[in-house]
Amino acid sequence: MAGVELFSHPALHTRYRAGLCSAAALALLLIAVLTYVPPLLVAYRSHGFWLKQSAYREQPTVRFRYEVLFVATTGPGPGSFLAWSTFPAFNRLQEDRLRVPLLSVGVPGGAGGDAGRVGGARERAAGCAPLPSRSSSLVLAPHGTTLSGQTREEDKNQDGKMDQLHFKLELPLQPTEHVVGVQLILIFSYQLYRMSTLVMQSMAFLQFFSPVPGSQLYMNGDLKLNQRQLLNHCGLDTRYNVSVVNGTSPFAADYDLTNIIAAYRDRNVTTVFSDPNPVWMTGRAADTPFIINATIRYPEEVILYQPGFWEIIKFAWIQYVSILLIFLWVFGWIKMFVFQNQVFTTTPISPVLPLSPVLSYKQHQS
Repeated sequence: MAGVELFSHPALHTRYRAGLCSAAALALLLIAVLTYVPPLLVAYRSHGFWLKQSAYREQPTVRFRYEVLFVATTGPGPGSFLAWSTFPAFNRLQEDRLRVPLLSVGVPGGAGGDAGRVGGARERAAGCAPLPSRSSSLVLAPHGTTLSGQTREEDKNQDGKMDQLHFKLELPLQPTEHVVGVQLILIFSYQLYRMSTLVMQSMAFLQFFSPVPGSQLYMNGDLKLNQRQLLNHCGLDTRYNVSVVNGTSPFAADYDLTNIIAAYRDRNVTTVFSDPNPVWMTGRAADTPFIINATIRYPEEVILYQPGFWEIIKFAWIQYVSILLIFLWVFGWIKMFVFQNQVFTTTPISPVLPLSPVLSYKQHQS
């Protein structure tokens, strides 16, 4: 029996044989190429065949580091401002424009309130890391001036991750002083874990200016993640786990807000405080402080990342197979037509069906 079996189908009950160099074999090869190659071209040319980026949602782990840089503008002149920060080197540069706070760390009114207040002040003076706490207050009165504030982080859904920060800062003013602008930097620890592990220090920059002196600034917004670069799908990323403000530098240029913002924006991954509707209140009485009252929320983020090899292959395979199934069905019928109608010469071989037992019995009886 010459040739090899080229085609068979259960519906035809026939096998078709021909030589490897026959026209039927070449036709079968052409049909196979037309079946498997065009779906690949269609999937590729329809764009999105290779997955360039992917996304997932994650609630970041955000904690306020109790590091603050605060500037209150009191007039149009170049030296018309009051400033304070948790960085001793910055405070030493401010001279008479500094109003140094006394920091307390702990729950106000608790049994350990005094110890926390003194210990926190000593740590800040030495430039040490803050004590871990969910609330903090800042109080000091040098030469009759006081800067006070209260902060509190809150886990509203009790999932072990903080959801928002309540920050309140009170700046008592002299009767002749008026606040017309505020610039405030709050520094956070920001971490992602679900895909790649991203650990960085980030900031929220709060700023508002008004031609009318104010009594209070109220802000309520989100600390949003800003990506100019895709994150990796795995591994540890600590490129930006460095301080936003170089708190050990003795040079004034390192504390200039323009330089701080410029260096921070050079990062490919940052956080941005977004509040479309800040509220500037006016009409401050002479004996009342200027108040900053801010709520900073830590929302769930859509994280963009570079997919791994197997995720890319899986996504491409799904697209290819979904188109291939259509081509398999169409060219399956074409092959059946070609071989059943002997478009190309082949040797059909029909199977020898076994004799039915019923028919065999009837023949024996006869």
